[in-house]
Amino acid sequence: MDFVVRAVDVGFGNTKYVTSVSGSEIRCASFPSVAYPSMREPSVQPGYERRKTVAIPINGLYYEVGPEVELAADTFRATQMHDRYTETPEYMALLRGALALMKQPSIDLLVVGLPVAALTTKKAALEKAVIGTHDIGNGRSVVVRKALAIAQPQGALVDFAVQHGKSGTIEREQSLILDPGSRTFDWLVARGMRLVQAKSHSVNRGVFDILQAIAAEIGHDIGTPYSDIEAIDLALRTGKNPVIYQKPYDISRAMPMAHSIAQQAVASMLRWIDASYSFQNIILVGGGAYLFKKAVKEAFPKHKILEVKDPLHANVRGFQIAGMNHAPKLFGVATTAAQGGV
Repeated sequence: MDFVVRAVDVGFGNTKYVTSVSGSEIRCASFPSVAYPSMREPSVQPGYERRKTVAIPINGLYYEVGPEVELAADTFRATQMHDRYTETPEYMALLRGALALMKQPSIDLLVVGLPVAALTTKKAALEKAVIGTHDIGNGRSVVVRKALAIAQPQGALVDFAVQHGKSGTIEREQSLILDPGSRTFDWLVARGMRLVQAKSHSVNRGVFDILQAIAAEIGHDIGTPYSDIEAIDLALRTGKNPVIYQKPYDISRAMPMAHSIAQQAVASMLRWIDASYSFQNIILVGGGAYLFKKAVKEAFPKHKILEVKDPLHANVRGFQIAGMNHAPKLFGVATTAAQGGV
């Protein structure tokens, strides 16, 4: 029996989701985790120009989300970065936006993620909130029958095992998965595919902290506050300096600050783990991996730091694989499990 399984990872920086599954190929997409509220459906407002977004109705407001959400932007970047993030209307708007873009009217099992530190306290409430009928606007809805919330880096571990052909051997290995996100730096210690809760955690020291610190340094240099976080992020990813006052700004001057923040996050993790020599796999994933790689290598000089293809979507790909493994058991159907389950 085939089940419709999909995965969404609503991060502080980006919302990642699975668009389709064809055999062993899992296709993913993402959009910024930004939701702009309006009293009216945006497409019916005067002067509206069509863009790649959807308007999600929640509590009398319309939250515009999607790949081109910056075209709806005002001067205030409407982001939620705090421990109750999953309880906000913005989180639900981003989740439902992903459901709308999937174009799947009903889902048997939806897998979602949480930071490691929030898993025990938020798991049950998030799964309950995800189950049910979701209004995605324009008279359309998506039905989610069951939900599963897992730690975000656990998805990356599943993805790593499948990508590297280790599904059969990883059960005998110890792994450390490092996932620098926008707000949090998450790490997960695993024996086989099982989480070692006492050694796994998160700290609020992520990519956004680095971008803000660089913005402050730029503002100091140019003599006026600078807040174009997206321009800094793009510059760091592409290696091209941002243009400020019509001139390229040498962003390399701010990189020592970026490295210092990454070192702080990694140092926090080192206090939780022990006996690093016992790890067969140290895996670096997440959209912020490129900013933390140097600090991680400094912390583990005798290890090879392993990576996966397309690290931004590693978590959500792993969620999808875990969900496909879990669905038959959840629905009481005996079948052969897929690769790399949780």
